[in-house]
Amino acid sequence: MPEWVEVITRTLTAIVVLFALTRLLGKRQISQLSFFEYITGITIGDLAATISLDVEGTWYLGLISLSVWVLISLGIEFLQLKSKKARDFIDSKSTVLIKDGKILEDNLKKERLTNEELLEQLRGKDVFKAAEVEFAVMEPNGDVNVLLKKENQPLAPTHLGIKVGPESEPQTVILDGKIMDEPLATRGLNRRWINTELEKIGVSLDNVYVGQVDAYDQLYVDLFDDKLKVPEPQPKAVLYAELKKCQADLEMFGLSSNRQDAKTLYENCSKQLEQVISDVKPLLTR
Repeated sequence: MPEWVEVITRTLTAIVVLFALTRLLGKRQISQLSFFEYITGITIGDLAATISLDVEGTWYLGLISLSVWVLISLGIEFLQLKSKKARDFIDSKSTVLIKDGKILEDNLKKERLTNEELLEQLRGKDVFKAAEVEFAVMEPNGDVNVLLKKENQPLAPTHLGIKVGPESEPQTVILDGKIMDEPLATRGLNRRWINTELEKIGVSLDNVYVGQVDAYDQLYVDLFDDKLKVPEPQPKAVLYAELKKCQADLEMFGLSSNRQDAKTLYENCSKQLEQVISDVKPLLTR
């Protein structure tokens, strides 16, 4: 057999075996590499390359070595599932880098992390002042997760005691100029509705590259012809969002006011607006 044919045969065999063994190891090998998994990935790749190109060696010995590495990796993963001590020993523990706004220099040295690298990691989390951090932890995979102090956290509806209903995911109802019936039915809509909405914005179905429907049943389209500008048909969604924002502002004003009469006024207005929103919601969300 010519060498080039043997190399092709070995490479195809290595690809098939490597794909099967990688699927056996699971997705964690791709998404969250520990130190041992990092070494295993490099070694498995090197063995696969050796099997493909080393025509003078015995090919099945490379496959045996490859299988042994994968079996060892699987065994260690099962051991980690069963034993916390094994997890701590193999993957190590999380390390606290910042506590109560104070950088823990000893822990930085332990992780061989400089103060500049720590600040870079914080900026990656949209944090530019270490003093604003309540808690920062380096995970075993090297990621730094940050919890801001309560006064520095973004204002959310839960801080105001406002309950926000769940919002359904957008549905892709048009792909490559073709209507997708299943996601359309999920939103309780039909093809006639799609055609009506396209007529409103003056777009033909065959010119739609992607069409999506949001939680408010508003259709958003991306066209094959990028030069055409399509207006976003969302007046109902904008109005509903503005009403909710006004209600949230009234509640916030009521909570922040020191005057009892003003607090009562804001709370009453917020309740009245909440009732109005409840009444018009069926009209604005369809």
